Amino acid sequence: MAVKPQGDDAAPIAQVTVIHDDGAVWEHRETYGPPGFRGLFTSQYVAFCAAFSAMGGILFGYDQGVISIILTEQQFLSRFPRVSEHASGAGFWKGFLTAMIELGALIGALNQGWIADKISRKYSIMVAVCVFIVGSALQTGSVDYAMLVVARLIGGMGIGMLSMVAPLYISEISPPEIRGALLVLEEFSIVSGIVIAYWITYGTRYMHTEWAWRLPFLLQVIPALVLASGVLFLPFSPRWLAAQGRDQEALRNLAKLRQLDTSDPRVLQEWYDIRAEVAFHREVSKERHPHLQDRTITSRIKLEFASWMDCFRRGCWRRTHVGVGLMFFQQFVGINALIYYSPTLFQTMGLSYSMQLVMSGVLNVTQLIGVSTSLYTMDRFGRRPLLLWGSLFMTISHVIIAVLVGKFSHNWPAHRSEGWTSVAFLLVYMLAFGASWGPVPWAMPSEIFPSSLRAKGVALSTCSNWLNNFIIGLITPPLVQNTGFGAYVFFAAFCLISLVWTFFFVPETNGRTLEQMDHVFKDISSEEEELRRQRIEGEILAEKSAEAGMP
Repeated sequence: MAVKPQGDDAAPIAQVTVIHDDGAVWEHRETYGPPGFRGLFTSQYVAFCAAFSAMGGILFGYDQGVISIILTEQQFLSRFPRVSEHASGAGFWKGFLTAMIELGALIGALNQGWIADKISRKYSIMVAVCVFIVGSALQTGSVDYAMLVVARLIGGMGIGMLSMVAPLYISEISPPEIRGALLVLEEFSIVSGIVIAYWITYGTRYMHTEWAWRLPFLLQVIPALVLASGVLFLPFSPRWLAAQGRDQEALRNLAKLRQLDTSDPRVLQEWYDIRAEVAFHREVSKERHPHLQDRTITSRIKLEFASWMDCFRRGCWRRTHVGVGLMFFQQFVGINALIYYSPTLFQTMGLSYSMQLVMSGVLNVTQLIGVSTSLYTMDRFGRRPLLLWGSLFMTISHVIIAVLVGKFSHNWPAHRSEGWTSVAFLLVYMLAFGASWGPVPWAMPSEIFPSSLRAKGVALSTCSNWLNNFIIGLITPPLVQNTGFGAYVFFAAFCLISLVWTFFFVPETNGRTLEQMDHVFKDISSEEEELRRQRIEGEILAEKSAEAGMP
C-alpha cells in the first residue's frame, strides 16, 4: 500500500496497515526502498551501521584463521614444544589448544543472551570487544603453554559474545526488504577475517624471530580497537528500546536509522508493529509467570531462568528447533572435514609445502566468493532455496570426492587427473557452502524469535554452532584418518539429511518483518490469541490518535 506523508502525526495514523499473515511486506505496504542488494544504496545509514557492527565477524574469522599456519611454524613450536609433532601427546595438546576457542565461545555466547537484554545490544558489543582485546593481548605476550591456553579461552569468550550479538543487532535495525543482505555481512566478515589472517600469517612465517607468530596475534587488536571506538556512535536497537518501555526513544532511533522524519508513515507503521509485538509477548509472559512480576531480585532471577525455558515451550519451540538445527547442520555438512583434509590431499598429490599453503588459501578465497553471491541472492531468492540448493550441491561434491578418495588415494601421484578432479570438487563444495549454509544459519536465528526471547534464542542457536564446532573438531581427524573415504560418505549423508530437514521444517522469512514471525511459524494458534493481538494493536492506535487530537 502506497502512503504519502502528510507532515504531521495525525494523517498517517489512520492509514497504518496491520499484517495478519505471513506474506512479504511489499505485498501490503510501501517499503523503504527496493528489496535486496539494490536496497543497500537507498538505506545507506543502516547499511553502514550493519557493516560496522559486523566487524566483529572479522575478529572471529581472523582468530580462527591465524592459528592454522601458526601451529606449523618452527618459531612457534620452539616456544611451545608441547604441540610439536614429535612431542609425546602432541595431538591431544594441539587439539586442547584449538578447542579452547570453541569452549570460550560457548561460554561467551551463552552469557551474552542476558547481557544483551540487560545493557543493550550496543553496549554488549563493547563488552565483547573488551574481553576479546584482553585475550588477544595475552596471546601476543604468551610465554608458556598454560598462558596461551588461558588466553585462547578468554579470546574465545569475546568471539562467542560477538558472534551472538552482531547478527542480533543487525536484524533489529534492518528494514525487512534488505535484512538478508545485511545479515550476510556477518558471514562475509567471518570469511574475510579467515582470508586476511591466512595470508598475513603466510607472509610473517618468513620472519626469523618469535614475531612470526606474535605479530599476527597482535594485529587482530587493531580492528577490535576500531570497533570499540565506533560502537559508541551506533544507535540503540529500536526494538530493544521498545522492550524497555522507551517508546519515544525507539521512534527517534528508528527514524534516524531510516533517515526519515518521525512523522513518515513507513516509520510510524514499523514503530506500531514493534510496540504491538512487544506488548503481546509481555502479556503472554505475565500470564505464564504471574507469580514472578513483583520485580524483587529473587523474582527477576527466577523470571530470567523461566524465560530461557520459554524458548522450548509452545509459541517458541519451533523457532528454537530451527535456530539450533541450522547451526547443527552448518557444522555437520562437513566444512571442517574438507578444510582439515585438503592439506593432506595436496601433499599426497606431490605439491610442495609452499604450494599446499597457497591452495589452502585458495579454498578460503573460493568460500569468500560464494558468500559474496549471497549479498544478492539472500533477498532475491530467499533463505529456503539457498539452503536446499546448497545441500544438493554439497551432497554431490561429497559423494564424488568420496568415490575418488576411495579408488585412488592409495596412489595419487599415478592418478593426477583424478586428484585434481577432487580439488575441483573441493572448490565446488566451498562455493556451494559459502553461498548457502555459510551465511543463512548466521542470518535466520536473529530473525525468527519474538522480541522478548530474541537474545536468548540467538544465544542458544549460537551455542549450538560452537558446541557442534567443538564436536566436529574432535571427531574429524580420527574419522578421516581411520575411515578415509568413509568420512565423506558420513558428511554426504548429513548434507542429504539437511536437505530433507530444510524442506519440511524451515519456513521462508525473506521480506517478512520480525513482527510477522508469529504468523510465519503459525504460533498464533487460537482465535483468542489473534483477538488479543488485534486488541493490543487497536489500543496502540487509539492511544496515538488521542495524543494527536483525533476523534
